[in-house]
Amino acid sequence: MMSGVVNFKNCGSVLITGANRGLGLQIVESLASGGFSPGKIIAATRNITGAEKLQELATKYSNVHTVTLDAVNQESIEKCAEEVGQLLGQEGLNCLINNAGINVVADFHSVTAEKMIENFHTNAVAPLMITKAFLPLLKRAASRGGLGTMGIQRAAVINMTSLLGSVELNWGERANNIKWYPYRTSKSALNMVSRCMAIDLEPDGILCMGIHPGWVRTDMGGSEAPLSPEESVASVLSVIGGLTEKDNGSFLNFTGEQLPW
Repeated sequence: MMSGVVNFKNCGSVLITGANRGLGLQIVESLASGGFSPGKIIAATRNITGAEKLQELATKYSNVHTVTLDAVNQESIEKCAEEVGQLLGQEGLNCLINNAGINVVADFHSVTAEKMIENFHTNAVAPLMITKAFLPLLKRAASRGGLGTMGIQRAAVINMTSLLGSVELNWGERANNIKWYPYRTSKSALNMVSRCMAIDLEPDGILCMGIHPGWVRTDMGGSEAPLSPEESVASVLSVIGGLTEKDNGSFLNFTGEQLPW
C-alpha cells in the first residue's frame, strides 16, 4: 500500500483546498508527518484563524504553509494564486488537490434551485475556477519536469470526487438509501469537469483525474462510515503518488480500481 506514497518525496509542492477539517486536514497531517513529505505543503482554507488544528500543524512542521482561499469567491481564488506564486517562485506548483466540498442534503421533496446551485458552485464550479487560476503555476512545474512522464513529480490536478457521482451506480439499493440531489449531481458534474480538464491540460504535461476517498468518518461522512480519515488518506495518497499518464482522465476508487462513470 505504501508503494505510490513515497513518490511525494520527489514532489516539490502540494496545495490542498478545504484543509481545515476532515480529509483535507488529514492529507496535510499525513503528508507532513509521514517521512515522505513533499518540499512544500500549502494548506488552503477559508478562515485560517478558525482552523486551530491546521495552525498547530503549520507551527510543528516548517514545510506546512497556510493560505486563505474562499473557493466560491473569484477574487479570493486569484489572490490566493498570487500569494502561492510568490511562495513557489520559478518552481511552480506540482500537485493541486481540489478537496474543498460541501453536502447540501436534499431529496426530491426538499430540494430547491438555491440548494442545487449552492452545492454545484462549491463542488463542481470552484475546482474548475481554482485550477484555471493555478494553471500558470502548474504549467511552470510541468515545463521543468521530464518530458513524456505525467504525475505528481511533474504536475497533477486531483479532484476529490465521490462514488455517489457515478450515474451508473445510482440504481437499486444504493440509490434508495441516499437521495441527495444537490450532492450527487454536483459530483457527477465534477467528474465531467475532471475529464474535460484532462483533455485540455494534457498537452502541457499536466495530469488530471478524480478520486473517491471512500466513505469516511468525518463531519460529512458521519460516525457510521467504515473508514477512518487516516486509512482513507493513506490509500488516497498511495494512489495519487503512483499516478502516471495512463491514469489521466480517470475516475478511481481509493483502492486504485476504476469506477464506472
